[in-house]
Amino acid sequence: MRPTGPRPGSVPPLRLLVADDNPVVRAGLTALLSDRADTTVVAEAADGREAFEAALRHRPDVILLDVRMPGVDGISALPHLVRLAPVMMLTYSHEAETVREALRLGAGGYLVHGEFTTEQLVRAVRDVREGRPHLTPGAVSALLANLRESAPAHTAAELPLREADLPGMPLSQLQPPVGQSFRSTFRLSTREAEIMDLIASGMTNQQIAAVCFITEKTVKNHINRIFAKLHSTTRSQATAKWLGVS
Repeated sequence: MRPTGPRPGSVPPLRLLVADDNPVVRAGLTALLSDRADTTVVAEAADGREAFEAALRHRPDVILLDVRMPGVDGISALPHLVRLAPVMMLTYSHEAETVREALRLGAGGYLVHGEFTTEQLVRAVRDVREGRPHLTPGAVSALLANLRESAPAHTAAELPLREADLPGMPLSQLQPPVGQSFRSTFRLSTREAEIMDLIASGMTNQQIAAVCFITEKTVKNHINRIFAKLHSTTRSQATAKWLGVS
């Protein structure tokens, strides 16, 4: 027979609200997360409106929210739900714009079904409750792809140079190889470029550390090197140069 409450001296389980229009997914998550000592599902919802009403009534520690639901969808409900509790997006949707919009509206994390284990889910939920964001690889890849596609492309024809300005050096030698981004002139490493993309998206050092699975101290070390290579002293200066708008 299962105990009705936490053992003396134990940490109370996290109280969760599961919002998903698919009853099979809801039932599966509820069974999975309620059959543990550290988590319990206190309410379920089939759309954003039900989620808001349930959050008001039950005051959960964390809300697990799907993106696509009939009636009020997850993205529409998100700004209202984050006022009541931290929200973790838990969905099959991993389109770049959806991930970016969810994070912009205050989601504390973005997990794509099929990319995490039960233990990873529970750890992510607990971290989001404490303000430490979590994103699964599909969400990170979509976000980075969106950032890179939105950066303006610069061609050699747009450079403010004339061949006469560089005696003895044909202008053709200045043209980058086909497909090479103007960003290559900054000589950032692959990791530094990834972190600069996240800086440009507006993420904090803490959020970047969670996404890249590194410490905040390591993030700061990377940023110091990035700023030196971009000849910048602030995040806004670095972002402007990185996006080609300075």
